[in-house]
Amino acid sequence: MADNMDQVKREDEEKRNVSWIGIITRFIVAAIVLMITAWLTPGFSRMGFGTALIAALVIAAMDWIIQRVFKIDASPFGRGIVGFIVSAVIIYLTQFLVPGMSISIWGAIIASIIIGIIDAILPINVNVV
Repeated sequence: MADNMDQVKREDEEKRNVSWIGIITRFIVAAIVLMITAWLTPGFSRMGFGTALIAALVIAAMDWIIQRVFKIDASPFGRGIVGFIVSAVIIYLTQFLVPGMSISIWGAIIASIIIGIIDAILPINVNVV
């Protein structure tokens, strides 16, 4: 019986470790996607990895809040035009919270399209429980 309890505890600990590793990996991938998007998008300032990582954290937090409060999926293709617009607004507003990031309104719209395409190819959802 005690061996069973120890095994369950080890499995729970492994699940927690895997989930944290998954979350960290997704944030790193999201930061790289932001850096690529900044490079491809006119009106989007180039950013270093640290700035992109902070921006990915801010975007994920804003997305989480919007999903909880308004029940809207803020991914670019999550809810059609509404998800696309919400995604562009989140990207645009992120510049006011992340030092070293600047983006124009058109840049946010284009970035939302690019991120949506990349997300369709390589899903990078970050689900924080």
